[in-house]
Amino acid sequence: MENLKLTSSDFSDGDEIPRECGYKNGNRAPRLKWNSLDVFPEGRWPTSFALIMDDPDAMEAVGKVWVHWVVWNIPTKQNKIPQEHTVDGAEGMTDFGEVGYGGPAPPDKTHTYVFKLYALDTELDLPQKSTKADVEKAMDGHIIEQTQLTGTYAP
Repeated sequence: MENLKLTSSDFSDGDEIPRECGYKNGNRAPRLKWNSLDVFPEGRWPTSFALIMDDPDAMEAVGKVWVHWVVWNIPTKQNKIPQEHTVDGAEGMTDFGEVGYGGPAPPDKTHTYVFKLYALDTELDLPQKSTKADVEKAMDGHIIEQTQLTGTYAP
């Protein structure tokens, strides 16, 4: 099943993420939206969603994939994150050492940022401030479907 789609009204897949979404330029999370539950077949409706934003291009510059945002237990009644980036659910630690959204901040050149959305068949029993690794481990075996949206950002 590949019906789940993640989009943004701020940028199209593969395009540049707005400047004000950058960590040092306002740190405003981009508006995100995904399909409602009607894209899932009966009996396979998710219980919650999770969202991870990271920067795989950071591997070259800092030696690891840089984590910018980790959110889980997003209720299924919510299918968007508006401009205020208010989201029901739990937010985890970024590689900035902070909880919540940490915008793009490439140290060297244009990087590609990946927003990954997961439809899950459960809620995750994790404490606030959990890490991307904690969330990925807890999601193992519970992913109904996933999708992603990419954007670029220059220093």
